[in-house]
Amino acid sequence: MEVMSAILTRRSVRHYQPDPVKEEDLTAVLEAARWAPSWANTQCWRFVVVRDAATKAALAGTLSPGNPATSAITEAPVVIAACAELGRAGYKRGEACTDKGDWFMFDVALAMQNLVLAAHSLGLGTVHVGLVDAPRAAKILGLPPGIVFVEMTPLGYPAEQPKAPPRKEVSEMVFYDRYGQH
Repeated sequence: MEVMSAILTRRSVRHYQPDPVKEEDLTAVLEAARWAPSWANTQCWRFVVVRDAATKAALAGTLSPGNPATSAITEAPVVIAACAELGRAGYKRGEACTDKGDWFMFDVALAMQNLVLAAHSLGLGTVHVGLVDAPRAAKILGLPPGIVFVEMTPLGYPAEQPKAPPRKEVSEMVFYDRYGQH
């Protein structure tokens, strides 16, 4: 699948078929994440691949009540938890270099975007799930000190084909030379 096609046709999938994800497809999406750009090539992301039904159910229990992705976490054959090593991205000689502090959210987002686009190109569905009790999810996953939970995505074959939500026009979000100048 061509990149622009993948970008324009990827959707958030919240219902999955029970079919297992092919091992080579799982490897391919993780490889796509591995090749994402990162601050000074620090590659601070870490991924936990969850197939165990009890662990997926526990992770689903960390979502806020009424979160529409809850069933996706238990239905999908795989859940990928994106985590980050703290204190690497956005740092130089141990000091944060920008007013944004630790850059891990940017780097993990880049890796996850690669992952979800690669998944879509292989016929797999995903949805970014971030409204989570992150400390509880970290405990379930056994994350060590210095590693934080960022988000997770179910991964599997879609049982639905969601429609595209409305998008703003480029002219509503792009300015030239100065903010507010069209």
